[in-house]
Order: sequence, then structure tokens, then C-alpha cells
Amino acid sequence: MISIKQIYEKDIDLCYELDSNTISLWNKKQWANEFKKEGVKVFGILLSNLIIGICVLHVVLDEAQINFFAINNNHRKKGFGAYLMRYLIKECEKLNISKLILEVSHTNFSAEKFYSSFDFSTVGIRKGYYKDGSDALLKEKNLTTK
Repeated sequence: MISIKQIYEKDIDLCYELDSNTISLWNKKQWANEFKKEGVKVFGILLSNLIIGICVLHVVLDEAQINFFAINNNHRKKGFGAYLMRYLIKECEKLNISKLILEVSHTNFSAEKFYSSFDFSTVGIRKGYYKDGSDALLKEKNLTTK
């Protein structure tokens, strides 16, 4: 059974473990700092009570930024990321968010294709942004709010 739930700071070890086994974005201290930010919501997608993916969403006024989005390597390309993204978009619409933004490495072709499938468009570039020297593509999706 697939479900999505909000994750709280008490589950920081699960977040760090999934991150370490996927995109290795943050250390434990960075995860702790993320949970402390005002407006941050962390969602996990679960398969039979096992967290297989995480998204960190930072809401600021009428915009939201995806600060982290990863699915466990063993569960990629099976629709779980799309399921989580559809959920996030619906949540943003409920919150009257007008724009959803994110950054992705220009070398991460599968992620770029994934975000494009949800109508995210590239609106800018941050040169040499990532540790490996790759550029960050700034992407955004305009949402229709009620």
C-alpha cells in the first residue's frame, strides 16, 4: 500500500539515511536545520510503512520551493516520484501557492526530464553551483489557484 505522510524532526535519521543512499545532499546537521526553518514541510512516500522517498517543501508567502526530492534507488522509475509530485502540487494548490520552484543539476538528465513532465520550465542558471562544479538549473511551475 502506498501512502504519503508528513515527516517530523524525530525521523531525521530516516531522512539522512535516504539522502545518503540517493543524492547525498545534506549531512545530519543540515537536515536538523531544515526542520527548524519556518514554513518547511517534509513529506515521505511510504510503501508498506517503509519510507521510499522524501520531499522537503519550503513555503514562503504564496510560493514554495522544493529543497529536496528523492526516491530510493530501488524504487525509481516505478511511478512513486510522480505520485509524490502530484500530491505536492495538490497540497500547494490547497495552500494557494502560485509558484513552485526548484533547482536541479544540468547533468541530472532523468530529473530534468521528470520535472519537465510536470511542466516545470527552466527560468535561470546558477553556474558552478554544485559540489561537482555542475550548474543548477532554476525551474518553476506556475500553479492555478482557486
